[in-house]
Amino acid sequence: MKKSARAMRMERHHRRMAKDSKLSLVSLMDIFTILVFFLMVNASDVQVLQNSKSVVLPESSTQQAAKETLVLMINNNELLLQGRKLATVATIMTREDEIIPELETELAYQVNKAKGSADTQNTNTQGEETDKAITIMGDKNIPYALLKRIMQTCAQAGFTNISLAVESIEKKNTENTYKAGLN
Repeated sequence: MKKSARAMRMERHHRRMAKDSKLSLVSLMDIFTILVFFLMVNASDVQVLQNSKSVVLPESSTQQAAKETLVLMINNNELLLQGRKLATVATIMTREDEIIPELETELAYQVNKAKGSADTQNTNTQGEETDKAITIMGDKNIPYALLKRIMQTCAQAGFTNISLAVESIEKKNTENTYKAGLN
């Protein structure tokens, strides 16, 4: 029996559609490769310091990008070094001493810990130890007397390269915080 034109057309159509379609992965790989290189290049431009919601940083225009250092965070209630609570602000302010013993002890521990690993030791080209660096993330409402005591303790412990963390005026974004150096 002879097939109608419609039946032959439907048969051709079904044969064409029955073939397995192939997915070209070459173009997808090109796109993902370009995306990976773009992210790698642009990821190194941003320096982000972890900020707590309890610390409101002062605003300032910045000259230098942040560097990896010890982070000392001070809010209205407590003093934290690398996220570890050292003392309360009320306790520090009631003392007569200019040096904060808890901070001094923890900084000495950090120095000994850094000396133990050769990768984190801060040395110059002659092999001599240089000034240790620390970043102070202080709430903009903390008293100056407290900041002075903290800086005095850091300097006595050998951390004379002190930087204050500020929020950049240009971006007004709490995740993009930079340091203004006090050098």
